[in-house]
Order: sequence, then C-alpha cells, then structure tokens
Amino acid sequence: MGTRDPRIDSYIENSAEFARPILTHLREIVHAGCPDVEEGWKWSFPHFMHHGVLCSMASFKAHCAFGFWKSSLVLDGPGDEEAMGQFGRITSLKDLPGKRAMIAYVKKAAALNEAGIKVQRTTKAPAALKIPADLAAALNANRKALDTFDAFSTSHKREYVEWITEAKREETRAKRLEQAIAMLADGKTRHWKYQRA
Repeated sequence: MGTRDPRIDSYIENSAEFARPILTHLREIVHAGCPDVEEGWKWSFPHFMHHGVLCSMASFKAHCAFGFWKSSLVLDGPGDEEAMGQFGRITSLKDLPGKRAMIAYVKKAAALNEAGIKVQRTTKAPAALKIPADLAAALNANRKALDTFDAFSTSHKREYVEWITEAKREETRAKRLEQAIAMLADGKTRHWKYQRA
C-alpha cells in the first residue's frame, strides 16, 4: 500500500487557489496508476517514489508543473529529462491529458522503474570558447599573460572572457581588459581572491 506525506497536504493547502484542484487531481492520478507509490519531498516540492523517483509536481504563482523522471520513455518521444514538467504550464485541468491517459502514463513509469530501466543521458559538449579580438590582441602583446591564459582550464578562461564581454560600456570593457592582463601576468585566475591557499 502506498504512503501519503502530510507535507504534501500542506503544500496543496498553501498553494494558490487555481492550483489546489490541479495538484489534488495529479496526486490522485499518481495513486490510481501506482497504488504502491510513496510520497516524498525533494528539492522543496512533492515527489512520488516507486523503485526510485517516478514523477513530481509543483505549484508556482501562475501555473503548475508535472513531470515524469523518465519522460522520454514514458511519453514515447523526445523528452527533456532535465525539465521539471513535460506538460507545459498547467493553469487548469484542461491543460492535462485525460484521466485514462494520465493513469496509463503513471503505470508505464512505474513499470519502467520496476524493471530498472534507465534513461540514456546525453551530455552536451560546452560551446567552444571564442576569444574576443581585443583580448586576443592584448594577450599577444603580453607574453606572461598569454602563457598564464593558455595554461588555464577552459572554465578559468571563460571567466575572463565573460567578465570582459559583459561590460556594458566601452570604458568599462577597456578597464576590465587592462585589469585582466595585469592579473594574468601575475598568474592569477579571475577569482583569485576567493581561492583557498
């Protein structure tokens, strides 16, 4: 037999008026589709567990969200396993598939978890770091700064590039560029003040 978490009762009660019937409906759908589901609390919102995380729901100011942990397998299509809700911004019960379809999704998600089926996660390679022309020219003019910059990891290089390119005014950008070259010539990372010795 499944469990109910009183924190979820409170969560629903404290949600916006439009959200209460949506959250109550979703909760009942999950219990109907998986009678052994256990309610839980992760990342400050309700989760439903059955041999691992099954699905979750949340309420915001103007909408609700509901999503399956293995959405790409449950919904038979490309899913965003990182996204919290695969049903978009839910503002009323009309925004959800019918009850039978939702229960079928829950049953499928439960079966996937019971079988121990995992989702193949793909990791996106970070975008190539583009060095702005003014930074490249300044680095080429200062050998020590260039050697330090070249020896840094991509993340340290990106910190300098973003700091310089995020400047709103040309004067600010020029000042940051000058400071960056000085720090690099001294072998310092962008956030050297906050690093432990």
